[in-house]
Amino acid sequence: MRQIGVFSGSAHPELAEEICADLGVELAPSHIQRFSNDCLQVQLQANCRQRDIYVVQPLVPPVQENLMELLLMLDAARGASAAQITAVIPHYAYARSDKKDQPRISIGGRLVADLLATAGASRVLTMALHAPQVHGFFSIPVDHLNAIAELARHFAGRDLSNTVVVSPDLGNAKPATQFARILNVPVAAGSKRRLADDRVVVDAIVGDVHDKDVIVLDDEIATAGSIIELLARLREHHVRRIALACTHGLFTGKAIQRLAAQNDIAEIVTTNTVPLAPEKALPHIQVRSIAPLFAEAIRRIHLGESVSSLFESSGLEA
Repeated sequence: MRQIGVFSGSAHPELAEEICADLGVELAPSHIQRFSNDCLQVQLQANCRQRDIYVVQPLVPPVQENLMELLLMLDAARGASAAQITAVIPHYAYARSDKKDQPRISIGGRLVADLLATAGASRVLTMALHAPQVHGFFSIPVDHLNAIAELARHFAGRDLSNTVVVSPDLGNAKPATQFARILNVPVAAGSKRRLADDRVVVDAIVGDVHDKDVIVLDDEIATAGSIIELLARLREHHVRRIALACTHGLFTGKAIQRLAAQNDIAEIVTTNTVPLAPEKALPHIQVRSIAPLFAEAIRRIHLGESVSSLFESSGLEA
């Protein structure tokens, strides 16, 4: 992995360290400072000239701060004559702003994609975009990973003969189906309507979940509003063991209090695309590392190898 440089913003340096350990390279130093007028300045403290540079920064709260850091780091790498600059964004928060569903609103997912390219990114490496169409917002190549196989490994080897995978909504049914196929179990989905950012209604469950163990799979858990509503419908079907699995465990707002109050949740499985604060670490939350997957994707990008073939053994596509 010669002629490669990996830098990290302040959003999740632990993940960047893990990725570097898997790659067998040192995390390159950088310095971020804030001036008295509240402006940020970034300095990359390692040689970038004619190197492949990777900047690791998930867009997690405070999202705007972390986004600005990322843009400045990309610009610094471009100004330092990097050969190729990849923005490694394990969680792309603005993916939720993917359509104009109200008058006179911005499509933030597309705007941020344009900003990344303007700042200097020549490629984006990300995971589990909230909506597939967000991929098309970028004018630069995007390698889109998923954690479905990694989450499935957590449940593999168990007796799943009475288990059903449940998607909170029909929009997430395809990833849920892929997840269920790996585990060789049936799939069901909730019929969901979103009323506000933290208020949803699940009208019904499509599929047989009566008297079953369920694994609820979602791309992210933010306020947990969808999950709580879905669990209410599932209990009407007298489900047995309940497990939650998600790629992005944001747990914002009252999510942790809401989840802690659900005594019948046996476990919550997430990944480390976003950092889990100590005060959010419930006893039954387990975190799976996606650092090896990102490291392998970076290695393949650097060597000009296929990234999509990472998922062929699981029947999945990047």
